[in-house]
Parts: sequence; C-alpha cells; structure tokens
Amino acid sequence: MSKIIIHADGGSRGNPGPSAIGVVIDLGLRGVKEYGNYLGIKTNNQAEYEAIIFALKKLKSLIGSGPARKTSVMVYMDSELVVSQLAGQYKIKEPDLYPLFIGVWNARHDFALVDFIAVPRGKNQQADRLVNQALDSAGSKK
Repeated sequence: MSKIIIHADGGSRGNPGPSAIGVVIDLGLRGVKEYGNYLGIKTNNQAEYEAIIFALKKLKSLIGSGPARKTSVMVYMDSELVVSQLAGQYKIKEPDLYPLFIGVWNARHDFALVDFIAVPRGKNQQADRLVNQALDSAGSKK
C-alpha cells in the first residue's frame, strides 16, 4: 500500500469573510503539488472542510481510482476542531458544516485509509502560505 501525505488549510479574513484553501500533496518520488484557491465568502471552518474535500478529490484525479483504493492518506491540518469532528470526538453544531462533513466522508471512501492529524500551525506553514497567497491575489483583482 502506498502512503501519501497531504497538508491542508483553509482560512478566512473575517468570519465569515473572504476565504481560501491551501493544499500541499506530497506524492513521494512523483513530486509535490501545491494548490491555493480562493473560495469567496465563507467561514473559517467551512474553508477548512473545503480544503480537505479539494485535496482528496485532487489526489484521486492525480493517481487514478484504482491506485487510490490501495493508498493510505495522512491529512495534516492545524484545525483541531475539524480533525476532532471528523474523528467523532466533537459534535457538529453549525448546520452549514453538515454537507461539507458528508463531502469529506464520501471522498475518504475512495482510499484504503484516510487519517486526519491535528498539527500546530507552525507545522502547516506551506498550506497556510498558499491560503494567504490566494487571498492576497483575490484582493488585488478587486
């Protein structure tokens, strides 16, 4: 079974406010892919969930459905809340997060295993940088 590491982050300037995601996918010998996308007006938690959904869908498209089913994925995030909700340790109290939670739940079934790990913000700097670049870029277009 192959193992792939993802660093994902979502952020908003204001809550809700302009939001973006940052995703770093480490494909090992196949290289590292980086993505930063502006989302529009969202809450910070919505952006965090959107980052995971984007990352898992993008990974599946990069490696294909067959290999995905044989792949273990480690998703590192600096949102303890989202990681705890995905682990079933915290309840989801915000109704807007339910469809996003289901989106993550469905996307994770494309892989052999998906683990979500909460890390300090300093251990997720590349993804955070991509979030800020996407937000800065969107702001400069206005």
